[in-house]
Amino acid sequence: MASLRGLSRPTHGLPLSQLCHQTYSVSSRRCASSQAAAAAAPAVKDLADLETSTLDRPPLNAEEKKEFRPWKRQVDRKFHLPSGRYSYHPPKYYRGPLHPVQSPPSSDPTARDFVPGPFNLPRLRQTYLSTNASDIMTLAYHHVPPGTPDTQPSQRLREWDGSSPYHKNRPLRAPRGAPVLPLKERDINFVNIPEIKEVTIASYVPAALKEPDHLLVCRNVILALTGTLPSITKTRSDVAQWHIRSGQPAGVKTTIHGNAAYEFLDRCINFVFPRIKDWRGIQASTGDSSGNLSFGLGPEEMKFFPEVEANYQMYAPKMIPGCRIFVKTTATSDRQARLLLQTMGVPFYGEIRN
Repeated sequence: MASLRGLSRPTHGLPLSQLCHQTYSVSSRRCASSQAAAAAAPAVKDLADLETSTLDRPPLNAEEKKEFRPWKRQVDRKFHLPSGRYSYHPPKYYRGPLHPVQSPPSSDPTARDFVPGPFNLPRLRQTYLSTNASDIMTLAYHHVPPGTPDTQPSQRLREWDGSSPYHKNRPLRAPRGAPVLPLKERDINFVNIPEIKEVTIASYVPAALKEPDHLLVCRNVILALTGTLPSITKTRSDVAQWHIRSGQPAGVKTTIHGNAAYEFLDRCINFVFPRIKDWRGIQASTGDSSGNLSFGLGPEEMKFFPEVEANYQMYAPKMIPGCRIFVKTTATSDRQARLLLQTMGVPFYGEIRN
């Protein structure tokens, strides 16, 4: 375009024939540059041998396809390769951190305890990660000024009184009322925010001692609620007044972990609890002082679960049992466990016991 503008002034007084001849000469100069580019083409042709590509390769003919027979090569092999060199079996037992053979982590597909998943993100867990976790950390915040020395923990076990010479060099005495010490409550920070670890559903059916059909219905109901096959529990002792002998099947129990536990609690909070008539909540005195809470549901309340309500006619209404639900958390006290369930929408009533 710049060359054409430069031609406008000198060719202003020329006739049309000479103007066409002048423009033809300009185009001829342009052809000279294209010829120069064509002359440089052999340099690129020399580099073509350095780049290998199978796109320009012609397809295989019929003879080449017949010669390619990997199965025939495997059959004709006289010495087979050892299979143990290509298959890995993780160790069955853990022999300590110093053993040369270590078990792979549970996230490795070759591990014995590998569980695939998770395949979904429950709504209750998503709310916990986005809202409840930060709220719990804010509510339980305990400010410690910088430079404050750490307080030494007090002695929790009892010492011997020294009334006997054999008390010397003895270990400390066991705690009262329990063979082991309960957990010590830790302050909540961004590292140890309480969360749901697992949920155990147990059901005891005394009528199954006389009619085994009650146990079958109970097992089907728990299977529909949790999606896992519950194990059958048996009586431990003999009670003559109730005609109970030890070793008889009388209940079922199962434990769910991870997202399945959050989904089960979500159904309890949003489908079952609001439909219970005059329901006050969970008794606040529940707990084992280690962050584990429990509550129960009767036979009339089990039908509020969507899994049971959808196929209610499949079960005998008089055989549907109640159940006991144990919520195990990572909290170190019942106070922290109640705070976790309260943020999820579970009410508590009655006297509080920490």
